[in-house]
Amino acid sequence: MREGTLEGGRTLTVVDEAAVIARVRSGEPEAYAVLVRAYTQVALRAAVACGAGADAEDVVQSAFFKAYRSLGRFRDGSAFRPWLLRIVANETRNTVRSAVRMRALAGREAMLLGAGEPLIPDSADPAAAAVAEERRGRLLAALDELGEEQRQVVVHRYLLELDETETAQALGWPRGTVKSRLNRALKKLERLLPGEAPGAAVDAVDGVGGGEKCG
Repeated sequence: MREGTLEGGRTLTVVDEAAVIARVRSGEPEAYAVLVRAYTQVALRAAVACGAGADAEDVVQSAFFKAYRSLGRFRDGSAFRPWLLRIVANETRNTVRSAVRMRALAGREAMLLGAGEPLIPDSADPAAAAVAEERRGRLLAALDELGEEQRQVVVHRYLLELDETETAQALGWPRGTVKSRLNRALKKLERLLPGEAPGAAVDAVDGVGGGEKCG
């Protein structure tokens, strides 16, 4: 079980999380700040990995708010982190879809108005464009060759550093499904990245953005 890290290096355990959540539920909303401080960075990484791009901070803020509003439905004894990351992934998906719709609308308006400036295509990947290192570029290209479910499980297991149980919770899959899809994904990455250990390669990427990566 990986834990959230607070300022000063102290970490949160599931027991700590349960105590904080109990305080919030009992009428101490300010206690929620403990969870926000512990998990903001991993939530931002998740948002970027799922394609939030420049909207990552807004996505995370919205996800924390929705998690706060849903604490009454949070299952006692569960880990907060994978539950939060599932909310982040869903919020990112909604944000990306809204952005695609807005770009499509802008494109139609531009055509009607006779505007000559080209629009940024939906397939543009600002995060990938910013990755200069050849190794990272090769990995991003390899990840794009994976199916949606395989890409999700690789991102959650390696980029977000969740264990199998946490990945299963975050994605809403049985643990056995996580294991089998991860195994197939890594075998495909081995073919796409000869001479590169897939797990180590994914660890080298700080963020994978652009597009609807965590669908």
